[in-house]
This record gives sequence, structure tokens and C-alpha cells, in this order.
Amino acid sequence: MKMLLDLLADWVWLVPVLPLLAVVVTGIRVLLGRASGDAAEPLTARLASLAAFGGLALLLAIDALALVHGAPGHRRLAHWFGNGNWEATFSFMLDPLSLILGTLTALIGWLVVRFSANYLHREAGFHRFFIALGFFLAGMQFVLLAGNGLLAFVGWEMCGISSFLLIGYAWHRPVATGNALFAFITNRAGDAGFLLALGLAAAWLGGFEWTALSRAKEISVVNDRLLVIGFVIAALAKSAQLPFTAWITRALEGPTPSSAIFYGAVMVHAGVYLLLRLEPLLVQVPDVMIGLVIVGVLTAIYAWLCGLVQTDVKSALIFGVVFQVALMFVAIGLGWTTLALVHLCLHAGWRIWQFLLAPSWLAITRERPPAPPAWLRNNQLLYTIALQRFWLDKLAQTLLVEPTQSFSRDVRGLETHFIDRAIGQPGQGRALHPERPLVRVDGLPGRLLAALSDSLQRIEYRLLLRGRGGAAEKLLQRTGAYLRTIEGLLEQPRYLMMAVMATFVVIL
Repeated sequence: MKMLLDLLADWVWLVPVLPLLAVVVTGIRVLLGRASGDAAEPLTARLASLAAFGGLALLLAIDALALVHGAPGHRRLAHWFGNGNWEATFSFMLDPLSLILGTLTALIGWLVVRFSANYLHREAGFHRFFIALGFFLAGMQFVLLAGNGLLAFVGWEMCGISSFLLIGYAWHRPVATGNALFAFITNRAGDAGFLLALGLAAAWLGGFEWTALSRAKEISVVNDRLLVIGFVIAALAKSAQLPFTAWITRALEGPTPSSAIFYGAVMVHAGVYLLLRLEPLLVQVPDVMIGLVIVGVLTAIYAWLCGLVQTDVKSALIFGVVFQVALMFVAIGLGWTTLALVHLCLHAGWRIWQFLLAPSWLAITRERPPAPPAWLRNNQLLYTIALQRFWLDKLAQTLLVEPTQSFSRDVRGLETHFIDRAIGQPGQGRALHPERPLVRVDGLPGRLLAALSDSLQRIEYRLLLRGRGGAAEKLLQRTGAYLRTIEGLLEQPRYLMMAVMATFVVIL
């Protein structure tokens, strides 16, 4: 049985890869035009369901054997890249934390896939939804099962991309695309913290492996603090804690199944998982843990007040999610990591059920929206603050989104007004029409550049177009054959050694 457990542990990479295979097959069907109409929907849904269930079955088998023989732990499968000081590997962590959350995520993912097949029936973006959902399931399993921070970051980014795609699912609506951009840009701040922490881990801990965290006592407290702060920023952004909370309310523009699995049950807890994984580092810096408690308490107060003034079910649910996740951050800051893990699992199961029922509750309460409590209505200042969500949306728009959009407009202006004019507007070449000028520019430098481009274009036109099948083309082909022959000779070991020896003679 122990050998069977080791065998299954070595095949755990199938858990994230199976959804990716379903994504590839569905994508090929879409590109070939074989995924249109009602008749094509069952195959797409069946592929996604089988992929999700396959990963769930594999994890359940590992769980059952691990209960008898113990968790397999860290499994290094292959070398990725690296140098003499550090190495990046394809490794997986199969300890109780990863197995519990990986199995829970696989179960929720399978249920959501089954639910979505009926919920999105005859939707124009049916296949697109399952492609993004499968990409997310793969990315989330990479986050939870990765044995090192670098592979976890790959999954982290996959989750962010799929979140962006599903928030903007209704791409023809400006509100949906705007909210997708808002959420994407806000989460990039957390990604920057993750990258910073990975770089520091490689420099100070000698690698990205989670097992390297056991050497946290070997580095100074200052270095430990900087390393942890990078990961904490990533966790706060992904789990929508202050000051990054504003993005999650805009993320509800996506379809209900994606809102359920992304922001109700799974992805919103990724930051909590990251901090649970970083427990050996956190205990070395009590001041950072105190900071987690403070941030968690402030976020809980914010979510509680804002949730009291919501008039629709999904908005009320999302503030309830933020409130509960904030309590998990408080528990981690106090050192109650087991309590935080149990809270996470119970909350994920409860929220997935609530979010999937949200459309029904929305129809029931549409005529009778819940009213805020009297004590809040009577306090005009506090009521206004809660109604405006502490103005965090406007603040994030001003500090993050607008500068990013301004930068992109500046880059576009530079390309349009300077780079394009310097090298010639695209599509104005004269490969097929030599009588038309290649570029149109003003000034001596521009004219010199235009003359050079025109000369090169004439050579290309005569050799490659007019010379097709003629002497010029035959000459080029013959020259290429000679060069390939010489290259083949130089690749032989004897000629390679002669080249090395000749190089040493020249140097000496």
C-alpha cells in the first residue's frame, strides 16, 4: 500500500493538468468551428466534468492512503531551471494542508462545472466560459499543491488571468470590461509583492521550495520581515483585504458560477492558504502578525458596515465573504492557524451553496430589498460612509487604475506620433506597389531613414518577388545549402574541438 501511495503521489501533477487538457481540446474544437449550437454543449461540459472529477478521484485516493501511511510530503518530480546558488523545480507538496484544500477545491470545482452546464445552456459564450473555468481550476490546484513558491506563482497568475476573463465575460458591456480591468490592475500590486518575496527567498533561503522555509531561523529578523511582507501584500490583494478590498465587489459582473467559485469559495481564500503555508516565517516576526490582526479587524469592520446597506443578495454575500476572510487573517495573526484552516473549509462549503442559490434569492427579494438597521439609518454620517463604501472604490480608481490607463495612453501616443513616423506607418510599404513611397516623414533624419528603407525594400522586392523562380532565388537557395553543410560539419565533435583549439591559439 505504501508503494501505491508513492506511485499516486508521483502522478499528482495530473490534478492540474487534466483541466488544462480539457481546455486545449475545447479550444481546438472552437478554432475548428466544431463547437457551435446546442449539440456541441454536452461534449464541452462532459470534458470539463471528467477532468475535474479525475483530479478529485486521484486526490481522494491519496487522502485515503495517507490516513493509513501518512502524507507523502514534498515530492520533487523534475528540474526546471536554476544556477549554482538556487534551483527551480517541478515539485509538489502533499502535506495535510495541501491535501485538505486541494481535495476541497477539486470537489467544489466538479460541482460548479456540473451546475454551470445547465445554468449557461444556450449562452453565447458557453464554451468560452468552460475554457476559462478549466484554466482557473488548473491554476488553483497549482497554487495549493505546488511544492515551491515559483510554481505556486504560475498558478497564482493563471487564477488572475481567468478571473479577468470571466469578470469580462459579457465583453460587449463597458461595465463588465471596466470592472475586469479594475480587478486585474489591483491584483497586480499583490503580484509585485509575490515576485519580490520570491526573489528574496532565492537570495536568502537558497531556493523557492516551501521546505526551505524551515531554514527561516538562519536569516536575520530584518530579512525575514522583508520576505514575509512581500508575501503578505500578495495575500492581502488576492483575498481582498484592506487596502485592496474594492476590486472584489466589481468582480461580481461575471456569471454566477464563476462568482461562486472565485469569490465565494476558492480563490478568495488563496491569500489565507499562502499565510498558512508561511507559518514558519510568520512566527519569526511577531510585529507582522500583529499587523495581520489590525488589518483583519479593520477589514471586518469595513465589510460589516458596508454589508448592512446592501440591497441585493450578491453584494451582501460578497461583503459577508470579506468579513469571514478577515476573521481568518485575525486568527492567523494570533497564531491560531488550525482554527483558520477549519474556518476556511467550513466557510468555502457554506458560501458555494449560498452563491449558487443567489439567483433564486435575488428573484425572491427583488420586490422587498432588506433595509439597514434603524441605528445605522439614524446616524447620517456613518450611513453615508457605509453607503459610499468608505470611498475605497474612488481611491483605488485614482491611485491605481487611472495612472495605469494614462501610462498606456502615453505609450500609445509615443508609438503613434514618434515611432511610427520614424520607421514608417504600417501598411504603407510598396512591396507590391513600387511606385508608392515606403515611408512619409519630414526632416533630414527622417528622409535619410526613408531613403535607406526604400533601398532595402527595392532589394527585397527584386530578389524575393521578381526573382521568384529565377537566378536570384536559385542563388539564395544554393547559398543556404552551402551554409547548412558548413553548419553540419561544425557540429561534428572533431571540428568543434578544432574550433576550440583555434580559439585558444588566438587568445594565447
